[in-house]
Amino acid sequence: MTEVHDEFYLRFYAGNANDQMEFILTPSGRLQYANNSVYRHDTMIHKEVCVSPAVVDEFKRIVQTSGIKSVDDSKWPICESSKQIRRQELEIKIGNEHLAFTCEEIGSLNEVLKSRDPEDQTDSLELARQAS
Repeated sequence: MTEVHDEFYLRFYAGNANDQMEFILTPSGRLQYANNSVYRHDTMIHKEVCVSPAVVDEFKRIVQTSGIKSVDDSKWPICESSKQIRRQELEIKIGNEHLAFTCEEIGSLNEVLKSRDPEDQTDSLELARQAS
């Protein structure tokens, strides 16, 4: 069972200057979703729910079994400073480990397979697939 003091935090962000999407899961079970798009001229969509300890434990299990903790992102596509380039960020705190990855948006498995580091990027893509 997950307790509030357990060290676990998960954040995923994808976006650029025109639109952003973010998910955050805290150890207490608070799951936040935010989506903002300039294209639609809408206000930011922000949703928050509380999930059970079993759901938090499942996310922890997925992270621990995904192989993401041994990934080296040094060969991943680097985000340019251009505001039009979409980037993805994945931040995980589990126990005493803190992981943070940033790269250009991964659009497809084909892009991953053609990258300089297909093995580690496939692990991150698999983590995202399992979590969804």
